[in-house]
Amino acid sequence: MANRTDPLAKSIRGTNPQNLVEKILRTKIYQNTYWKEQCFGLTAETLVDKAMELDHLGGTNGGNRRPTPFMCLVMKMLQIQPDKEIVVEFIKNPDYKYVRVLGAFYLRLTGTDVDVYRYLEPLYNDYRKLRLQLNDGKFTLTHVDEYIDELLTKDYSCDIALPRIKKRWTLEAIGSLEPRRSALEDDFEEEEEKDEEDEQLADGVDSSGGNDKDYYRARSPTREKDRDKKRDTHRYRDREHERDRDYERDYERERGRGRDRDLRDRDRDRDRDRERDRDRDRDRERDRDGRRERGRRRSYSRSPSRDGKDRDGDEYRSRRHHRRSISPKRHRGVGEVNEDEKPKRKREKKSAAAAMRDDGTDHPDPEIAEQNRIRLSLGIKPLRP
Repeated sequence: MANRTDPLAKSIRGTNPQNLVEKILRTKIYQNTYWKEQCFGLTAETLVDKAMELDHLGGTNGGNRRPTPFMCLVMKMLQIQPDKEIVVEFIKNPDYKYVRVLGAFYLRLTGTDVDVYRYLEPLYNDYRKLRLQLNDGKFTLTHVDEYIDELLTKDYSCDIALPRIKKRWTLEAIGSLEPRRSALEDDFEEEEEKDEEDEQLADGVDSSGGNDKDYYRARSPTREKDRDKKRDTHRYRDREHERDRDYERDYERERGRGRDRDLRDRDRDRDRDRERDRDRDRDRERDRDGRRERGRRRSYSRSPSRDGKDRDGDEYRSRRHHRRSISPKRHRGVGEVNEDEKPKRKREKKSAAAAMRDDGTDHPDPEIAEQNRIRLSLGIKPLRP
């Protein structure tokens, strides 16, 4: 119950606000002692007191990756989801720097792109020191403006993946944000106006024929060098800004081309795989048809009934031939037998007798003998005793 999100809380980026923290880190926070003892029952009003007690920031540390109190309070803010006015007051708090950083981190997770740039960029002018706890448990020194720059430019902070936001020049191009104005720009303008007045004064002294001492007092080489340095700094900053913008534009264009190339390669590979599968199926069907045809031929050639019928038909024809060949030739006279045909006729008689014995018609059992005669007339093999 204590780990559930407020039922009145709205979904952030289409999901539960607590899901903005990875599940492993979320589970470690739920098991942490600070979460169970200090964060139980906190509301948007009492959360400020706990935030004022913070003395460092960080994600997880140690061998078991123990979460820091800063991360537990961030998780509690995601759970209760305070109003935007309260978060803005956290960011604008000038007395407690960790309260300011806590509000900035929560706004970076849940706020829109315009709100992130609008409320976090003014913190670039805060140069106070912060204690940052590293993953090995040691502490290092950082500043508020450095941490704000990390939130605006990096993808990870305090072991949490930050949501992606649009680049500032993109928001400026669509009119959602005005061009950034540095807090030191007014001082630079005052310095430039003062330098111009000094130049005019120096020109007046030079034209009136003043002495060299007044001339050099009006046009100091050190002041000229500082003015040139400031002007070069402005030019360098503008050049860097243009270079970053060109780099981002080229990167987006190249990424779009790479995405199109990947889509084309994927379609080509899909067509190649589909064609390969079609060829494989065609070969498989051809092999199956060939095996079916060979099996049909083999079964046709090895049919026992067909072999028996052919064999019986041959025997029947041979018997009929022998029976016809026993009678003497018609053109011979009755009783005239060639001497050369006597041995042949004897052999034919012996073979006919053997055939008669083989066909089973002389079987001692009259029923079997009768069946054998019927089978002999039909051309079927006789019954064996």
